[in-house]
Amino acid sequence: MSTLRAAVVQAAPVPFDGPASLAKALKLIEEASAAGAGLIVFPEAFLSGYPKYLNFGASVGHRPTASRPLYRRYHESAIDVPGPVTEALGEACRRHGAHLVMGVIERDGGTVYCTALFFDAAGILLGKHRKVMPTAMERLIWGYGDGSTLGVHETAVGRVGAVICWENYMPMLRMAMYSRNVQLYCAPTVDDRETWPVSMRHIAFEGRCFVLSAVQFLTRADYPPDLQSLVPQEAAEPIIRGGSLIVGPQGNVLAGPHYGSEAILTAEIDLGQIVEGKWDLDVVGHYARPDIFRLEVDEAPKPPVSRG
Repeated sequence: MSTLRAAVVQAAPVPFDGPASLAKALKLIEEASAAGAGLIVFPEAFLSGYPKYLNFGASVGHRPTASRPLYRRYHESAIDVPGPVTEALGEACRRHGAHLVMGVIERDGGTVYCTALFFDAAGILLGKHRKVMPTAMERLIWGYGDGSTLGVHETAVGRVGAVICWENYMPMLRMAMYSRNVQLYCAPTVDDRETWPVSMRHIAFEGRCFVLSAVQFLTRADYPPDLQSLVPQEAAEPIIRGGSLIVGPQGNVLAGPHYGSEAILTAEIDLGQIVEGKWDLDVVGHYARPDIFRLEVDEAPKPPVSRG
């Protein structure tokens, strides 16, 4: 397929509530599909929440016992991959004939990961990408992904990959994605600053790809009542203001950025424009200098325990 309509979803989950967040996600998939979207991209950590401003009571050298139940609650709201939630998402894709990139908090043993899931229009879970570098306080609650989930997936709508939030500021990771001939570069995030759309335009122009960035929208009232008091009084409202956008391979904005409310943004995408763009800039082709610069990517899984 050389052309398609793509959608980025800007919305708030129901933090710490897996079933409610899933129900909202399914409704939004239906709405985006009704708008004609063949590819739908959700924000980072949509299932079941990005705990902005919550520090879980931790400080350097101190993790109070009273705060441990909050991490347990967060862990319990995460999802197993595969599992009942991925089955429900797959069924939604199959019912609506849409491809999906969904930001989730993935539970694996006692650890949770910030993960993007990929589904095709037949509802098949194609794979996942675990965020390789949690930022700052995120490292307190999320594990690290390895190179085994840096893949790009061949689908009926194009080659789809995901780079989560500040992973987009890792030049070598971007280069690894470009080397996989990513066409639909999905950037789920919670970064709502004015610099984010600038970065997305740069990446689209640099990689000569379409960039689809879905940003969360979140207010204090979206948190469960017992957690709202943990958000500092001086915090801006909304807590996450959005800024979702879709960008073409010449850095041209096709939709957004949208701030201040929930929204579903769509744009018509012509994959042929990627080749047109690479005529004069292909950073892993004629515009590369492998005699000077080379990147090695280790995509082998790195389990902590291996059994022969």
